[in-house]
Amino acid sequence: QVQLVESGGGLAQTGDSLRLTCVGSGRTFSNSIMGWFRQTPGKEREAVACTGAKDGSTTYAESVKGRFTVSRDNAKNTAWLQMDSLKSEDTATYYCAANTLRTSCRNLNHLVVHEYNYWGQGTRVTVSS
Repeated sequence: QVQLVESGGGLAQTGDSLRLTCVGSGRTFSNSIMGWFRQTPGKEREAVACTGAKDGSTTYAESVKGRFTVSRDNAKNTAWLQMDSLKSEDTATYYCAANTLRTSCRNLNHLVVHEYNYWGQGTRVTVSS
């Protein structure tokens, strides 16, 4: 079992940076893909980025490619989402999630919501112009 807690959300202006942190507990953290997703009211949860368990693989949604960077430190059971050049359309609640069924995240097929079996509570990011 994996428990996840996100932090780091808040209010930012267009062009600003924020870093989200996801701290996990449980033995399977280091063997799981860690993904980041976001959701706005009335819309489906959408993929943002993921990082593989130990192989250094990463995948990004087109909307954030080049602006967001996902990373992790298994020794600390922690994953991060560095968000740079924020845009108003990045406003959402951001969730980290663990996929304990896979270990590598090499393409968008590994960023599918229903494959992630553990979720954090979410952290709100608001970007104002």
